[in-house]
Amino acid sequence: MIRIEDFDAYCFDLDGTIYVGNELLPGVKETLNKIRNEQKKLLFITNSPTQSRKECKQRLHELGICTDIEEILTAPYVSALYFMKYASNATIYIVGEKSVEEEFKNYQLKLTKNPLHASHVLVGLDREFTYDKLNLAMKAVRNGAKLIVTNPDQVCPIPGGFVADTFSIARAIEVASDQPISDIIGKPSLFYGEHILEKLNMSKENCLIIGDRLETDILLGKSMNIQTCLVLTGASTLKDIEDTGINPDYVVTNLLSLFKETLQI
Repeated sequence: MIRIEDFDAYCFDLDGTIYVGNELLPGVKETLNKIRNEQKKLLFITNSPTQSRKECKQRLHELGICTDIEEILTAPYVSALYFMKYASNATIYIVGEKSVEEEFKNYQLKLTKNPLHASHVLVGLDREFTYDKLNLAMKAVRNGAKLIVTNPDQVCPIPGGFVADTFSIARAIEVASDQPISDIIGKPSLFYGEHILEKLNMSKENCLIIGDRLETDILLGKSMNIQTCLVLTGASTLKDIEDTGINPDYVVTNLLSLFKETLQI
């Protein structure tokens, strides 16, 4: 069982962990309130490429969860930090939604609408992705642009099932351009993990990552030597643990049981 005093910071994924669609999952408010009442740090760590930090804060507020923008990491925000560190002079062609551009415009990063001018193509989820958009991105990569992906999620949980996510689009561009993906920025990348620790300003031993997806949330913790808790309200199941060999330190049915009862694995 997890005791609240075991950790000083709790890092929560969002989709499939805090909410599914526009519905809060069981125990979310109670658990977050308990963590805040105990003066522990909170961080929301999402791979969602369709929300800026500002939009993410607003969505949480609408669901009754008050948070500060500095308690949120999103794939578009971390992608902007990635380019600032590794390719600040890049000319970037974006396949994605307005949240990506919104985050990038907060930094001195050059964007282009002309694929032939691009040094990099950044791919995030685009819910209006078309054949024409595929061809434009392909043209950029075949012209020498590096293919970068905001997050490796293939699908995203919604009420009643899943919808295609970023990596489904990125793979299409990769196949069409006949060039490999150069880098993936979101969880479970070490770059994302380093920014979690930087944001919290504490050692990894004092942190717990809670998420619904083995291949992103839990694998991130494993790669960073941060303890993890899988919550069974989203993408991954108990059978997936056996199939993938990715073993979380804890498993809970939902957040209501986070500090009450963990499952044996």
